[in-house]
Amino acid sequence: MKKIAIILAALLLVILSAFWFLTGSALNDLIKQQIEQVGTQVIEQPVTVSQVDMKLLEGAGTIKGLVLANPSKYTAPSVFSLDEVTLDINLESLTTDLIIIDKIVIDKPQAVVEFTQSGGANIKDLLDTIKKNTASDTASNPSQENTSSNTKEPIIRVNKFVLAGVALTVDLSKLGNKAHQAVLTDINLTNIGGQNGMPASQLGAELAKQALSSIWKQAKKQQTTILKDQAKKKLEEKAKEKLGGLLDKLKG
Repeated sequence: MKKIAIILAALLLVILSAFWFLTGSALNDLIKQQIEQVGTQVIEQPVTVSQVDMKLLEGAGTIKGLVLANPSKYTAPSVFSLDEVTLDINLESLTTDLIIIDKIVIDKPQAVVEFTQSGGANIKDLLDTIKKNTASDTASNPSQENTSSNTKEPIIRVNKFVLAGVALTVDLSKLGNKAHQAVLTDINLTNIGGQNGMPASQLGAELAKQALSSIWKQAKKQQTTILKDQAKKKLEEKAKEKLGGLLDKLKG
């Protein structure tokens, strides 16, 4: 009887420890550390997070103060930053091999796209780096193991990913123009990770790639429109100068 009591007490201790890990600061610290470490490795620039607050029993979570640093050859301190990310987690999926996040919302993030004279840009450099560092990922293999712990990574799928009200700065200073501000319409992406999901360490890179790709497309449209308007304005000014000169000659 005494042995059974000891076994039950040990089992209870394990359960309580697991419960504390899943609901307490240990999980939050682990997620924060993983985002910063994996993010920095993937984009080869510092990635920082100020706070993570996961409430798995409520199917919710928040990530605050996420910042992707700008490559050193550019001016702005960051290429992408946000105040808060909210996650809506499917509670039923937590007991299965595929964890489903029903919705991720990034509200009012800030993105700075700096164009160069050669046609490049900071966000394009980051996308190229992400593609290079994820080219060998086996995202289609849900059984991939975490080599550091020799345990299977959680497999995750995101049903909906929303970038709401992106405050975009398009900096054309190096093209003889200036920095322009715009607020983008909401960007909605679906089924990140595919039907079978992907390992957690790869999902973050995929989310970053798709988010930055969407912003990059919008920034290029802004750049094209701005430069067309600039060229049109210069032509109009030249036409006015020529017309003014012609009128002066006629008066003479």
